[in-house]
Amino acid sequence: MALADVRATGPTNAERIRSVMSASTSLSLTTGGNCYDLIAMHTVDEQGRLRLHAPADSPLAAEAVCAPRGLLAGLLQFTDIAPVAVRDRIRARVTLSGRLTPADVQSAPDVLVLRLEAVRATIERDGIAEDVRLDEVGLARTDPLAAEEAGMLNHLDRDHHDVVAGLSRLADARLLRDARHVRPLALDRYGLTLRCEYARGHHDIRIPFPVPVRDAAGIGAQIDRLLSQAHGCPHRRP
Repeated sequence: MALADVRATGPTNAERIRSVMSASTSLSLTTGGNCYDLIAMHTVDEQGRLRLHAPADSPLAAEAVCAPRGLLAGLLQFTDIAPVAVRDRIRARVTLSGRLTPADVQSAPDVLVLRLEAVRATIERDGIAEDVRLDEVGLARTDPLAAEEAGMLNHLDRDHHDVVAGLSRLADARLLRDARHVRPLALDRYGLTLRCEYARGHHDIRIPFPVPVRDAAGIGAQIDRLLSQAHGCPHRRP
């Protein structure tokens, strides 16, 4: 049973953007005058609205307060990095551009909350950048596995080589012939992506779940079903 490649059925670009925004612990912000690396300083609500929580005495807060008409143009970039140590670990880049302005409600006197009025959203994957409509981003939902993906992938890579090897049997045998390593690259409610690494280069294999999962509790049953399918495959990894 040969499966399609990494572009097979999976999250929409809007869903990917929401998941990257929510799961990332850091982002880069570029304004007209400065560049900031912000760690644990953003939140995303259920409608996809992003807030920055800047210390009131920080350069970012000062720049925002002094911006003309209280509107600070900003470019925000999130980098989605594979939690497993594979080659080329950057899976996607998400860029939001718009204006930052103080939120109507400030939660604490020592923090300036800035809300982003986005005007453009872009996601880049595999060297291809695509614009995504803001209303689609607002309606999309964060993948239910986004917060737990890193832990689950590292556990799979560290403790379950047999499961990864079994799942790889669902791929075209030609992709595995010269592979030096097969590692788990990504996991979402629709399926799992494996990366085959060769002496030169790599190839990603998308393995869809038989049924999309609702939460992490449903992963085990789907993996078992895939392994049962793999057991009936005629080829084995050399």
